[in-house]
Amino acid sequence: MQTNLSEAAKALPRGEEAERILRSCVHCGFCTATCPTYQLLGDELDGPRGRIYLIKQVLEGAPASASTQLHLDRCLSCRNCETTCPSGVNYHDLLDIGRPVVERQVPRPLGERLLRQGLRAVVPHPALFKALIRTGQALRPLLPGVLEAKLPARIAAPGQRPAPRHARRVLLLEGCVQPALSPNTNAAAARVLDRLGISVEPVAAAGCCGAVDYHLNAQEHGLARARRNIDAWWPAIEAGAQAIVQTASGCGAFVRDYGHLLANDPRYAAKAARVSALARDLVEVLQAEPVERLGLCAEQRLAFHCPCTLQHALKLGGAVEQLLSRLGFTLTPVPDSHLCCGSAGTYSLTQPALSRRLRDDRLTALESGNPQLIATANIGCQAHLDSAGRTPVRHWIEIVDAALTDT
Repeated sequence: MQTNLSEAAKALPRGEEAERILRSCVHCGFCTATCPTYQLLGDELDGPRGRIYLIKQVLEGAPASASTQLHLDRCLSCRNCETTCPSGVNYHDLLDIGRPVVERQVPRPLGERLLRQGLRAVVPHPALFKALIRTGQALRPLLPGVLEAKLPARIAAPGQRPAPRHARRVLLLEGCVQPALSPNTNAAAARVLDRLGISVEPVAAAGCCGAVDYHLNAQEHGLARARRNIDAWWPAIEAGAQAIVQTASGCGAFVRDYGHLLANDPRYAAKAARVSALARDLVEVLQAEPVERLGLCAEQRLAFHCPCTLQHALKLGGAVEQLLSRLGFTLTPVPDSHLCCGSAGTYSLTQPALSRRLRDDRLTALESGNPQLIATANIGCQAHLDSAGRTPVRHWIEIVDAALTDT
């Protein structure tokens, strides 16, 4: 793709990167075939190729409009297009560069500003988020249906975590919404890891990975959170922690990107690269272990929803399915398993209508094999799919831990 970026665009911290990405696109359109929003809306501007053109125009000096902003907002950042693209276009990086430029040019309506500021004020703060969830649970009968649907129907108690006792140690990112919406997930991960001779070392000072701020166009705030996490983890890394484990693939995808996003920070570049190199989704840790010795032979039929961040960002499509099969679970077929469920971080709140359509389509596909449970690997997907009140949705490690407890 030929480019003629404006001087203002060239002066952006990632201006040269944007130009490289734009020039790698060959207009083939393969990406539109796997874009969820293009499939729903049939509008070229609601597909990756169209959005690339919109960002190109803005970076070449054309004024952005509310329409430009809307088409970029509708993108799920699912990165399905990157998996499909034969040219290796780093679309998500271009989107991260283009969105803030548009944001500075196009003032949002008051309602949108308040929603986005509210999300950033609440979601990255686990204690505040948990307090609001508890309040919502207590007031559930009084809430409007839209808000009630966002509350989990059930929250499993976390159970006891084993004390660190093994020579092999890993760190575990607790997350910001998961402790409130699914507190048993990380506890289950710690118990299963302990059975395999791996201890989870708590690091209380680590907080939100930064993805919420970053993807709501408050990128400096997101990077500040990344730096705080690096500082919190660094003593344990120097002491020999083998990995930084994430049970939420959305967090994992962002932590894996720390090295790239902080590459030009002289104080943090080397440390960020080290953290990214140590970042592991939970399945990456367990698939290398002799899980068969756990003796599990479950008779449950599961449908696995593979989150976009797991299959398209972390390139781990099929990994959880293989692990569950090794443990004896029966997996039902899922049509179009590459497609997004519509959760996409805060997307279910900023684009609720599109998000619900995608959710219901995914559930129909997941339920087509009559599973007893739906398993997934990301808290956002779990909460979003479960909010429909259909087949129960759990993190896969909770299902494994429960089956081990029952044996």
